[in-house]
Amino acid sequence: PATATLDATGLLCPLPVLKARRALREVPPGGILDVLATDPGAAKDFEHFCHTTGCELLSASETDGVLRFRLKKPG
Repeated sequence: PATATLDATGLLCPLPVLKARRALREVPPGGILDVLATDPGAAKDFEHFCHTTGCELLSASETDGVLRFRLKKPG
């Protein structure tokens, strides 16, 4: 189960990633953050975000135009 969920639907890049960075501060080490987004560019942004922050992108999926990214905070 996710430690926290961030609803970034309707926001354009780079806002979903910026909000995720802020939300991760509240997530304990090793915790999971689910991010919901609708901007197609978010997929590439979150790949880059994980590469630069050390977060693990556990999954990325899409349902009815809503992208869901599951990030694991390094711990």
